Amino acid sequence: MTRIEPSTSSEKAAAQHGDNGFWDVLRRETRARVGLARTGNAQTTPDVLGFQAAHAQARDAVHTPLDVPALSQALLPAVPVVVTSAAQDRPTYLRRPDLGRQLDDASRDSLKSGKWDLAIVLADGLSARAVSGYGPALFHACLAGMPDLRIAPPVIALQGRVALGDDIAQSLGARMVAVLIGERPGLSVSDSMGVYFTFEPRRGCPDSRRNCLSNIHTHGLSVTEASLKLIWLIRESQRLGLSGVDLKERAPAASATDAARMGSAPHTQINKSREESP
Repeated sequence: MTRIEPSTSSEKAAAQHGDNGFWDVLRRETRARVGLARTGNAQTTPDVLGFQAAHAQARDAVHTPLDVPALSQALLPAVPVVVTSAAQDRPTYLRRPDLGRQLDDASRDSLKSGKWDLAIVLADGLSARAVSGYGPALFHACLAGMPDLRIAPPVIALQGRVALGDDIAQSLGARMVAVLIGERPGLSVSDSMGVYFTFEPRRGCPDSRRNCLSNIHTHGLSVTEASLKLIWLIRESQRLGLSGVDLKERAPAASATDAARMGSAPHTQINKSREESP
């Protein structure tokens, strides 16, 4: 009888490690729920409880409010401006995405226009914990990596959607905007942050004009990698005069030297626009 050799990587792993060993190998490569055990026709109690806990964490991520004082403290020495979208509370924000894309009148009036190269917005989005956990480090890395740019005071946005950054940038007179926002939580990660970058943002700007960096969290894209990719996008956008689908991200991978440089470079050009410079 001819022996059929395993052909795929999964078949080879199963043959080498056995079924349990195969799932162990796969679990080390993903946070997804794979190879769940069962008892009879039901899942095991630990798996059921784990699912319920993950679901609760996802719900909490959506509804937990942003700790503005703590985030403001983490952004020092930059002094942030706090704004609110036209969605005045969480239920309205979840039901009316359109209101989360525009500033309320008081917030728009509070933003002073200047000639900024870049505005950085930290928005709660659908996971305030994500932007609180990873936003400050990414903000400081951008300041350290682009000391030549006039970066506006950071803006903390409550009940904000991605497109709120366009309204903020236009109000500030910024040529570019990067929106750091909590992403929709899932059952494997509830604190993932995304970054949306737009060149020459204006109210009503289409999504095709944006570049996105997603899955920034402990088990995903690191803050160092994300900052290098964002800085690369900003530099290329300045050179080419565009962003979005016409700008493909090809930033090199981060090295240990890059990580050290991001953490040690001086933070300069904070809160000083081109209009105010000599």
